[in-house]
Amino acid sequence: MKTDTFNHTNVDRQWVVVDMAGQTLGRVAARIAAILRGKTKPTYTPFADVGDFVVVVNADKLVLTGTKLQQKMYRHHTRFPGGLREVTAEKQLAKDSRVMIERAVKGMLPRGPLGRSMLRKLKVYKGAEHPHEAQKPTPVNLVS
Repeated sequence: MKTDTFNHTNVDRQWVVVDMAGQTLGRVAARIAAILRGKTKPTYTPFADVGDFVVVVNADKLVLTGTKLQQKMYRHHTRFPGGLREVTAEKQLAKDSRVMIERAVKGMLPRGPLGRSMLRKLKVYKGAEHPHEAQKPTPVNLVS
């Protein structure tokens, strides 16, 4: 018996389009993270980047359930004393919704160089248009 191992050089990558219109942020982010890691393929290898590219469109039309729009906070620090900045999800959605999707998916990927290389394959766009038509991405319905 021989066990095949896969790495970034001998895996074929597909391009996938995910439409966020009316989709719940956390549920779709978990499925996007699985695609980026390669867990939806039979060639999944935990220590290698064997996932597919994911193009997310209509990021402005994502949905948060309950009172998350008012209560969920996005925090960052300026690294100056007293530099903690907080923005509610409602304001972040109005300002730049791409950050919400990127941060949700990033939290579900491994930490370190492997996770960063997986996150580079995520492309998020506010509207329905994207510049990756040449790669012939296949549309995927993640939430059934």
